[in-house]
Amino acid sequence: MSQDLPAQAGGVKTEVLTVVGNDFGKFRENVGLEKVGKWEVSQSQSAKTLQEAANYLKTKDIPVAFPTETVYGLGADATRSLAVQGIYAAKGRPSDNPLIIHVADLDMLRAILQPATEKDVAIEGSHDQIPDIYKPLIERFWPGPLTILMPNPTPSQLAPQVTAGLQTYGVRMPASPLARSLIKLVGSPLAAPSANASTKPSPTTAAHVLEDLDGRIELILDGGSCPVGVESTVVDGLCDPPVVLRPGGVSIDELRECPGWEKVEKAYKDHSEAGKAAPRAPGMKYKHYSPKAQVVLYEATYPTLEKGIDQQDLEFKDNNNIVGVIRTRHWQPGGGLSCGDFNKQEGSIDQVGMELEVREADLLKSSDGALVGKLLDVSIGKDSRSIAHGLFSALRELDRRGADVIFVEGTLDDEDIGAAVMNRLRKAASRTRS
Repeated sequence: MSQDLPAQAGGVKTEVLTVVGNDFGKFRENVGLEKVGKWEVSQSQSAKTLQEAANYLKTKDIPVAFPTETVYGLGADATRSLAVQGIYAAKGRPSDNPLIIHVADLDMLRAILQPATEKDVAIEGSHDQIPDIYKPLIERFWPGPLTILMPNPTPSQLAPQVTAGLQTYGVRMPASPLARSLIKLVGSPLAAPSANASTKPSPTTAAHVLEDLDGRIELILDGGSCPVGVESTVVDGLCDPPVVLRPGGVSIDELRECPGWEKVEKAYKDHSEAGKAAPRAPGMKYKHYSPKAQVVLYEATYPTLEKGIDQQDLEFKDNNNIVGVIRTRHWQPGGGLSCGDFNKQEGSIDQVGMELEVREADLLKSSDGALVGKLLDVSIGKDSRSIAHGLFSALRELDRRGADVIFVEGTLDDEDIGAAVMNRLRKAASRTRS
């Protein structure tokens, strides 16, 4: 890898480093909150492979992509301004969009909660600075897809670009042992938004990262597909009542089962909030998760949803139209559009425990059966978890195949992680049928 390129440089050589094995480390045995108190990196070859990336993150200003359980992250040392600026440069991310930091264990969280002037002062257990409101969530959901909003001390150890001018920052502990060991080897929290070009669908494989950031970053750690498929839930417990700022891998019903969170409220919108004040959490302000193709979302509440796509939504520009269809619970293959026979399934998209496949057929006019292009059809499952796993991959695959428009069958947003799925789809959609 190049050693001296500035973060703004283009045309760098991107290396994909495959990380094999699963013995990356373990938490030191403890109980209660302290069961995630201290992460110890193993001496296995799997963990040693991460040392190159860790050394790079300690000294260079171009971010490194790595897998988590949610999506691939684009990581940089959260305490170094030039390194964090490298994230914004690589993604083309607006500078007022705050970043989430990732910690390996509670030891690291407690250390970063200390003011910069006290970072070398021993932390007394009786003066735990983790707000009590978050402790039930940490004990139940960490490590995992939950980000909590914390007060930023003055002076802060974090680079100012992390918080985008806010007095708080989001932090989570990823469930991926690979990610935790990488962070531990760096010795500092990693600021890590999704490893995609800004506004594009989030990456759930190393191939997705390479598609967006080839030539923009130097290193991608390939640890396979991400099992959750949508980003973390973001919550703010510093206000009363506490609120959900972004839906994700932990549902609001699960949060309400925790002491102090029984009255948690929704504080996010399902469309971009551009032009408003600086967002309190990532994903709130700007159009996000969008492919190049136009996306038409059919809500689960749309009166004629089960009949499929309305013919009036089709706009044929010529005889070379490419129409994509993403199905969930009710639509038949092709979403009810007029088409020829589907060919054999091809172009599989590898997922965790499942395989999504795109099928192709001639697209026909319903009025006279004339050939007007190509229809691409993919089913991403019927349950919310499967839909979450496959959503971003399906959007990317249909985009890669040149779809002009993608019709998506929505799902219910009042269960499991359905709220997160629909939040992402509503932000991606150019048009919505509800």
